[in-house]
Amino acid sequence: MELLSAALMLFVIMDPLGNIPFFLSALEPVEEKRRLKVLIRELLIALGVMLAFLFSGEAILKVLGLRQESISIAGGIILFLIALKMIFPVARAQYEDSFSGEPFIVPLAIPFVAGPSVLAALLLLVSEKPGQIVDWTMAIGLAWVATAAILMAASRLRSLLGDRGLVAIERLMGMLLVAVSVQMFLDGVASYLSMGS
Repeated sequence: MELLSAALMLFVIMDPLGNIPFFLSALEPVEEKRRLKVLIRELLIALGVMLAFLFSGEAILKVLGLRQESISIAGGIILFLIALKMIFPVARAQYEDSFSGEPFIVPLAIPFVAGPSVLAALLLLVSEKPGQIVDWTMAIGLAWVATAAILMAASRLRSLLGDRGLVAIERLMGMLLVAVSVQMFLDGVASYLSMGS
């Protein structure tokens, strides 16, 4: 069950449905016949970044001297802020205005798929249970496959659901993420307080 919970959490954080308009906008300058190739390339880069972060997570924590409690509290705060943006969307025009031509790594792979909130969640998973690295790898794989499938069908999904439908689903996912972030924060605080008692 932990595997499915982790995969669902990562999928919600990646927010592929909420990112559909931004992916379509970023891919607009790209020739239509190249769009799928560019999208696959960016998704593979994002997958590589997430896996690299997962496998180096324990070493990063040791080098920085971070404890699981601090990662849990920080991760909860980051996820909460991301969830608020999902519930109360703001324009991400800065990404659209800052880049022209074919996107490469930024902004599609990072931060739209492998963003700071996903990387913080991976650090949290590996710090809590480093012995389950295979499970966390599979969780990344499941979340990534679902995200990739949605983004590859972005045009059709946008036509089917419309912008209002996408916003409604994103807000629902944001509500789920609020609950996850609050639980993560409370777990970190409880763990920290139990150390002092």
